[in-house]
This record gives sequence, C-alpha cells and structure tokens, in this order.
Amino acid sequence: MQQHDLYSYEPAKGHGLPHDPLNSMVGPRPIGWISSRGRDGSVNLAPYSFFNLFNYRPPIVGFCSTSAKDSLRNAQETGVFVWNLATRDLAEQMNATSAPLPYGTNEFEVAGLTPLPGTHVDVPRVAESPVHFECRVTDIHRLRRHDGNPVDSWLVMGEAVVIHISRPLLVDGIFDTFGAGIILRGGGPSAYAAITPDSRFDLDRPGAKR
Repeated sequence: MQQHDLYSYEPAKGHGLPHDPLNSMVGPRPIGWISSRGRDGSVNLAPYSFFNLFNYRPPIVGFCSTSAKDSLRNAQETGVFVWNLATRDLAEQMNATSAPLPYGTNEFEVAGLTPLPGTHVDVPRVAESPVHFECRVTDIHRLRRHDGNPVDSWLVMGEAVVIHISRPLLVDGIFDTFGAGIILRGGGPSAYAAITPDSRFDLDRPGAKR
C-alpha cells in the first residue's frame, strides 16, 4: 500500500466523510444488550455497541456508555447488570430498546419482551434470549483523552457471577456460535451482520492441541 493510496485524518479535527468510519473499521462489534435496575426499582434494557469480553477467569465483560445514560446510572446505583445475547430473531426488538425514552420507562414492555428474574442479581433477564450473564460491577471508569482531560464516556466492567445457556445451543458440550443466530453491529447508521455457518473458517493456533 502506497502512502498516496491512504485516506488519512486526525480524529480531533474531524474525518471529512459522510459518516464516521470508525465504527465500520472496528467491527462488526458484539452487542451489549444490557438490562439493569435502578435504586428506585425501575428497569432498563438497552443495546451498547461498545461492548466485549475482557477476561476468562473470572469472566469479565464491559460496556461503554457514550454519555451518562440510564444503564450507567443504574450500574452506579445498584452495582449489577445482565448481558443478554442479541440474536437475529430478536433484532427488531433489540433495536426498539435503543429508543431515547424517559428514565423509568420499561423497555421490556416497549419491545414486547418477557422479563425473567435473575437468580443471583436483582435484575430481569430477557427470557427470549438464549444466553444471559448475570454480572456484579467491578469497575466504572470515566474515559480520558491522551492529555488527561475527561470525556463524556464511562466504561462499566462487571464480573459474570452466573451464566445461563439455552441447552440446545450446547452441541456435544460446545457452544454453537454459528447456529445461535448471533448478530453484530456494523458500520454506518443502520448496518448489522449475523454470524452464520457459511461464514466459519478454522485456524489452529501454533502449538495448540485439539
């Protein structure tokens, strides 16, 4: 690749394109479909595209709230949340929960989803979702620029204290990633992708044993 073939920009000065390409290049990204409960007992359900798994043992997941949203407030108040796996058959309902609604609005009701009580944390799970991570908050970090100045984004980290998996998705004891219908956030204002069997390929890590 020659230098003159590269489009370069400094994010602090703007990208100069019709849509910010950042989300398109780092992706598709897993969706953090986060259910939470506030101190007042109100329930919230919202999707976060800045989400991922960060550690095996203990299992730690995190989502980033790019403004002081309800999920952040609830995590700060009660110290718990649940991650629910977003799948293709739940995509429209997941999208409905992204609506900017007043605090205290129950997105389970808005999207027509069934709340399933948590077993280890006092937060409802999405009954229609095949996977739930019940999490206790471990850290909440406000993000900063390289010069130390804070930005209006907060990374919420949580340890999964119990994990629930739909039994049909355990094939010979291995989670069926390619049959679960997992969806991911793509770039642009509306793009998503689904993990399907025809998108699979296998690579053995050097020195790894099967």
